[in-house]
Amino acid sequence: MSSLRTFRKNKLPAISTASLPDIVFILLFFFMTVVTINNQQIMVENTLPLATEAERLMKVDNIIEIYVGKPKDGQETLLGTAPRIQLGNTFVSMDQIASNALRELYLMPEHLRKSAMVSIKADKTIKMGIILDLKEELQSINLLKINYTTVQGDVFQNIE
Repeated sequence: MSSLRTFRKNKLPAISTASLPDIVFILLFFFMTVVTINNQQIMVENTLPLATEAERLMKVDNIIEIYVGKPKDGQETLLGTAPRIQLGNTFVSMDQIASNALRELYLMPEHLRKSAMVSIKADKTIKMGIILDLKEELQSINLLKINYTTVQGDVFQNIE
């Protein structure tokens, strides 16, 4: 009988779950404020070139993305087959690059503007002349940190 009595005395109390909803809502609120959602839709063909010495960027919240390529299937009838430049969710011409890039820079938080970087994601079939013109336009507004996005792979597969 004594063993039954000691068992009852050593029984652990029930865990209180009263604060559990508070913890769940704090975590939910934290993730809602920290995580950003990218609503950008790519409207150009974007087969990135291969590179062997590619490095991954660690900070992505200070990047302005510019896509260069031919319009995707279905849009060729409206826009033609000439290469287009996409900044944000719109197509821009070469003379509109400066104003739209400055708008994207202005939409960034102020502490990230000094370290802003432009990431050019060009299709591997695009001529280098378009990229050089794009680079000159970005240099005219003092956006000098330019990154060319590639995919890890064998460089010699780029040659067609």
